[in-house]
Amino acid sequence: MEEIQSQSDPYRSSSSSASSPASRVPSSNFFYLRKPGAFRQPISFEDSPVWDETDIEVKVDEGGDSIHAATTPHSPSLSKINSGSLPSPRLPEETGVTRKILGASIAWKDLTVTIKGKRKYSDKVVKSSHGCTLPGTMTVIMGPAKSGKSTLLRALAGRLPDSARMYGEVFVNGTKMHMPYGSYGYVDRETTLIGSLTVREFLYYSALLQLPGFFCQKRSVVEDAIDAMSLGDYANNLIGGHCYMKGLRSGERRRVSIARELVMGPHILFIDEPLYRLDSVSALLMMVTLKKLANSGCTLIFTIYQSSTEVFGLFDRICLLSNGKTLFFGETLACLQHFSNAGFPCPIMQSPSDHFLRAINTEFDRIIAMCKSWQDDHGDLSSVSMDTAVAIRTLEATYRSSADAAAVESMIMKLTEKEGPYLKSKGMAGNATRVAVLTWRSLLIMSREWRYYWLRLILYMLLAVCIGTVFSGLGHSLSSVMTRVAAIFVFVSFTSLLGVASLPAQLKEIKIYTCEESNQHSGAFVFLLGQLFASIPFLFLISISSSLVFYFLIGLRNEFSLLMYFVLNFFACLLVNEGLLLLIASIWQNIFWSILSFVFIHVIMMLSAGFFRIRSALPGPVWMYPISYIAFHTYSIQGLLENEYVGTSFAVGQVRNISGYEALENIYDISDYRNAKWKNLLVLFLMAVAYKVVVFILLKFCIWKNLSVRKLFLCNQNSMNRR
Repeated sequence: MEEIQSQSDPYRSSSSSASSPASRVPSSNFFYLRKPGAFRQPISFEDSPVWDETDIEVKVDEGGDSIHAATTPHSPSLSKINSGSLPSPRLPEETGVTRKILGASIAWKDLTVTIKGKRKYSDKVVKSSHGCTLPGTMTVIMGPAKSGKSTLLRALAGRLPDSARMYGEVFVNGTKMHMPYGSYGYVDRETTLIGSLTVREFLYYSALLQLPGFFCQKRSVVEDAIDAMSLGDYANNLIGGHCYMKGLRSGERRRVSIARELVMGPHILFIDEPLYRLDSVSALLMMVTLKKLANSGCTLIFTIYQSSTEVFGLFDRICLLSNGKTLFFGETLACLQHFSNAGFPCPIMQSPSDHFLRAINTEFDRIIAMCKSWQDDHGDLSSVSMDTAVAIRTLEATYRSSADAAAVESMIMKLTEKEGPYLKSKGMAGNATRVAVLTWRSLLIMSREWRYYWLRLILYMLLAVCIGTVFSGLGHSLSSVMTRVAAIFVFVSFTSLLGVASLPAQLKEIKIYTCEESNQHSGAFVFLLGQLFASIPFLFLISISSSLVFYFLIGLRNEFSLLMYFVLNFFACLLVNEGLLLLIASIWQNIFWSILSFVFIHVIMMLSAGFFRIRSALPGPVWMYPISYIAFHTYSIQGLLENEYVGTSFAVGQVRNISGYEALENIYDISDYRNAKWKNLLVLFLMAVAYKVVVFILLKFCIWKNLSVRKLFLCNQNSMNRR
């Protein structure tokens, strides 16, 4: 300990003289340090001067990102304004009565989390963490990148990945962690919203997916969530996205993602980086809104990387992490006192969070080394010469022996010695209700997403016109058989290949499913059924429009039953193609590799479909078995040719006729059995079901997360997203 103290003396001498409380000038940025005492006791301001004769009153527009400041004379002393925390912006006043939420206490002791391969030097991501939080409070987990903030949050929420191992104990209301469905909400750092829905529609469909009961009973819950997150001015606005030029800004979108979890009325709300990608105004409005939510009784725990001075003043408790170690846990002002006691007082004109991260972020050591190399040319740079490793060791040792650590231990003991009320689940919506909601929501999205659905319909019709005009005027002679086979092959192959246009929509649906499934709002089975039922009308519309154009331009047999089979065959072909595309998108979840794989698989299927070479003549080991039997093009083309030629005959000269089967004998393999086309149609529908089953297995058991090929190609992307 003496060695640590001696190593930190240079920084103390350079900063304590300028930053000590005795030498500071009273101002609105003045931070007053708490006298050592019991946990949760108010800060003492016995020796604090009175503010100047101006007071900052902050008003936040309901539902907006604009903040108006006004000065009012005759302000009271600092102790009268806020005796327990830093000066905070005034919360927005509500016109109605705020709905109270029964919060819950959480306590954790000696919590250690290990994830194999997560860190370079150690598998321990969180190391012996202690802490607690109470109802109606905001607890923030702060620290530099890769300090274990998100891992600790997931551990408290019970959402660690399968590769993680947790040691220690977590208590909820005095009992070992048990949080049933609906008792807590978790908001990831990046969530997927549906841009083609309004805020009210999005939250209403989320409520239908989560809550049991009648539809009309959930509108009040949605309105409560909108009011809680100050979204009243944006309730009827489209969320926006890549299909729309203008939508909600990042601040409102972030609040919508939080409101989605509030429709269940959770007792505890976990938020990973609520200020992620927000500007200073949006960040302050977000935290003021969350403070209002905490005042209603909800327990809030969230992570944060850095905050402004105003935002810092809204926190009740702070858990400071560095490399998985807890350097402090307690009230926000006590953290300033802790740094001052350790010899690292916060300078007057610096934000507390900036100062904390400056002291414990080891990345600053690189800047120090760079500054030392420039010191000869650019003067003295001793102000940035603090060794972060020394600061971390000093802060950790000081905290372990401090009264704050003892107060936390005492509070944890009080919270765990007696069991409180169990958190109860409000139930969940049934699978039939969820399928109906997902189907109707997908249909609504399809009607509005013109780029991915209606434009695709136009492309299919244009392609059918192009192919039909190229192969028009063939007649019904024997010489036209081969050209008509080529026309059918081109139509089936090219229209199937055009299905790649729906890939962005498929990827977005999978992202939405992943987000909803992580919070148990949806499941693999209901997702696939809803997606299937919603796609049937659209695919049938494509099949009818494209088939009619192609059928009559080519001049196929003019019989209604034959036309209907053509439509059904093409519809089944599109259904199989959608299943294949969904399978590829589920595996990669990346647009580049999905397009590459989809096009490559289609080219292979086209080569083995029996047009370029009769299937019976294909090389046996690979092309005939199994590729030609896997290619759905084979069954679709075979069924369409059997529909057109089986039962027909062609005159050869004046005395001889040959059947349609004989005419195709050396061109394409078909069966002379009259009902063989229905067998091919059945095979197509079975293939569509088989693809859905494979996708269900991938989504249900999360096999796609462990695919080694996917990890190989996406390793760079995953490493950038790791924390």
